[in-house]
Amino acid sequence: MCTGLAYTNDTFYFGRNLDLEYSLNNKVVVTPRNFPFKLRKEEELSSHYSIIGMAMVVDNYPLYFDAVNEKGLGMGGLNFDGFAVYHDEQKGKKNITPFEFILYLLGKCATVQEAKTLLKDINLINISFSEKLQLSPLHWLISDKDSSIVVESTSEGLQVYDNQFGVLTNNPSFPYHKYNMSNYLNLTANIPENRLSSKVDLAVYSRGMGAIGLPGDLSSPSRFVRAAYARLNSVADKTEQANVSQFFHILDFVAQPRGGAMAPEGIYEITQYSSCVSVEEQTYYYKTYENSQICAVSMQNLPLDSTDLFVYELEKEQAIHYTN
Repeated sequence: MCTGLAYTNDTFYFGRNLDLEYSLNNKVVVTPRNFPFKLRKEEELSSHYSIIGMAMVVDNYPLYFDAVNEKGLGMGGLNFDGFAVYHDEQKGKKNITPFEFILYLLGKCATVQEAKTLLKDINLINISFSEKLQLSPLHWLISDKDSSIVVESTSEGLQVYDNQFGVLTNNPSFPYHKYNMSNYLNLTANIPENRLSSKVDLAVYSRGMGAIGLPGDLSSPSRFVRAAYARLNSVADKTEQANVSQFFHILDFVAQPRGGAMAPEGIYEITQYSSCVSVEEQTYYYKTYENSQICAVSMQNLPLDSTDLFVYELEKEQAIHYTN
């Protein structure tokens, strides 16, 4: 289970929580402009936008979980188990595998509008990376500084939805999440008023009572509501440090501690990592379950016309500073 987030406060940020019961061998990876993207059914992309994000690197191929390109378009895949359907090849379509999808879209598109145009021709096909690495059932949050969309490949084909909330979690499908938000239209960050009846005198006795009814469980629909509430009511200074801090606080609002949600194998799902990409600074910020300190990798000074990947191991050891 996961939560994706797009956030604009003068400048644009994109990231997510990756919630899983097991750790993946993921790293921060920068794909430069001339790294050859070899596609299973389409022509190789030998030149494209540079990309920074979190990925597994297998056979020198970056399998991105979430990423942002140099133009400021962000994309992340989130679990969509039981709903995602990938298809056979179709003539007249761009037949892209789900593991190529982030690379392909971010390599070619600078904005959400460009992505929406390209998506009209895309068919996500049922071809796995390898016998050992089968396809994950996913849907995707795609965002730039102005707008967000959700892409879902279902039995009816590729569905594209405008997403005014700027967040995404997991199944059910996005139309359910959008409809479900109407159940919470009375939530407010303000001091609530007595709307029960003018016949009784009711007093506010605590701060935060306007959010009574905000769901607190870890299910996908509840995390969607919590993330949307936090994002849409966010207030932060318009500095890099303040925005990055606020972004991680929003993700913390829906993070999963060990022991809160058991997976079928009898182990617990946790937030393996949280990420935040600053488009203006071209920097990938992250923290892991083991290390709550914010770490960063920047591609500002890298030779982005290179043909080789830049791969960075995660800092997982907790850094605790003592004051005597």
